Amino acid sequence: MVRDLSVPELVDRARQRQPRAVARLISLVEDASPRLREVAEALTPHTGRARVIGLTGAPGVGKSTTTSALVSAYRAQGQRVGVLAVDPSSPFSGGALLGDRVRMGEHAGDQDVFIRSMATRGHLGGLAWATPQALRVLDAAGFDVVLVETVGVGQSEVDVIKLADCAVVLLAPGMGDGIQAAKAGILEIADVFAVNKADRDGADATVRELKHAISLGRREIRGPSWRQPVVKTIASVAEGIDDLVTGIAEHRAWAEDHGEFAARRLARARAEVESIAVREVRSRFGEMRSDVLDRLAEAVRSGALDPYRAADDLIASIVDR
Repeated sequence: MVRDLSVPELVDRARQRQPRAVARLISLVEDASPRLREVAEALTPHTGRARVIGLTGAPGVGKSTTTSALVSAYRAQGQRVGVLAVDPSSPFSGGALLGDRVRMGEHAGDQDVFIRSMATRGHLGGLAWATPQALRVLDAAGFDVVLVETVGVGQSEVDVIKLADCAVVLLAPGMGDGIQAAKAGILEIADVFAVNKADRDGADATVRELKHAISLGRREIRGPSWRQPVVKTIASVAEGIDDLVTGIAEHRAWAEDHGEFAARRLARARAEVESIAVREVRSRFGEMRSDVLDRLAEAVRSGALDPYRAADDLIASIVDR
């Protein structure tokens, strides 16, 4: 059984395009398995090749339908495609609700497409905490393109920019003011805008508002900068998807020419290292004897110690363990 294989055997089978091995490796990541360090070590030499495209936007804009249409477009180019669809956590089991995976069922029989739903498990920012490591699995398994679809929580979904080579922000007419939906971070992280459901009334107005907002933002930028294209799509019938693929490809070319691609990859690595380090500190904090914290808290309560000095002493006790 795949479950009984060693990590090197799992990685070898994943690189041989065996989906069960890929799924097992992602499960080890999601479950924070004791073998996670071994998994990361085995995967690392095979990573760095996949193009990572993030898709974000408010609920109801058609992220899953657009993701499915992009899968078809890239498969038509002969590329292997992985999908990490971040779904809300089940309030009962803590697992993903699988809504995105259900909507992409048309690709279930394609051996060169791998779709995995991931639960947020309380993690904010639109992604699951395990998404970066799951991305490493798909990258090492030889997928050419990895689509990362965020959970759809609105204006706070900005973590995807830390992970993706290209961030696609989707909006739809008839869901309130287009700029209102894109403000507070979302507007700034977009590399490509897609106004989906463009057959609805108000699509042209949404496009105009976005282009106007982009032009205002560019006035504050000195030097060369990427001008985000605004693409109209009707993902349910794959209309405009070729234009979206072109916009993504043009951004990749611009990013490589201007050093942005390498800078993002470096930032991704830094964020990944930082996340793992913080998680390790939290783990050690949880394992620490409560009497240490109680002693420091009592010193703060009595006025013998200020809270910042107490926090420094707490961190020192964790590091020294």
